Amino acid sequence: MPNDLSQIRRAAFATSLRRCYLFSELPAQDLQCIASFVVQKRLVKGECLFREGAPFEGFYVVDEGAISVHRVNASGKMQVIHVFRAGESFAEAALAENTGYPADALALEQTSVLLVPKAQFLELLQKHSELALRMLGSMSRHLQALVGLIDDLTLKDVQTRFVCWLLKRCGKPLGDEAVVVELDRTKGVLAAEFGTTNETLSRTFAELRNLKLVVVRGRTITIPNPRNLEGFFRRKFGDI
Repeated sequence: MPNDLSQIRRAAFATSLRRCYLFSELPAQDLQCIASFVVQKRLVKGECLFREGAPFEGFYVVDEGAISVHRVNASGKMQVIHVFRAGESFAEAALAENTGYPADALALEQTSVLLVPKAQFLELLQKHSELALRMLGSMSRHLQALVGLIDDLTLKDVQTRFVCWLLKRCGKPLGDEAVVVELDRTKGVLAAEFGTTNETLSRTFAELRNLKLVVVRGRTITIPNPRNLEGFFRRKFGDI
């Protein structure tokens, strides 16, 4: 029975890893190998996975739930770098350093992650050059996300950042039919991602609602006409 349970767990871990870009095209044998040494960690909402500067154990793949990776400045203000959800990996860049984790990681809800230990994974990388290239691609995407975050925080106000965020969720091309966006995070987390406060974000919601550009009910945001929303802000701010 213990062996059966071990095989079931390994198969479940392999399925979870397969959802991640890094491992999506690996041969089943290699995936089973990684699944044999990953460590599952379960966290409750608000539980810390690691702190900035903590010794690096390995990188993570989100199995279910959500992890906020963020930094806190000297005044205690939190800036969310990214919210990682099922199938996404994070903290890979620290594989090449000995300085510890570069930020804090916190569970936003009940969450399960898979720790891919550093030593075993580096040994595997030496045998599989294509996996190393995929690692570089993943880290490049994380870097692009960081550059985009810096641009947003320095070049756009909160209202413009929020509209851009909404329009990205309307699909292309933008049409005249209503689009419903379900918030998969709290307004507090969303505000932190935009580098602002709950109060400022609430005012932004209210301004857009008063202009009849959005309808907000709980965690549901309806954009009655995405093309009108885009047109209004192009006239006000130019390209967004």
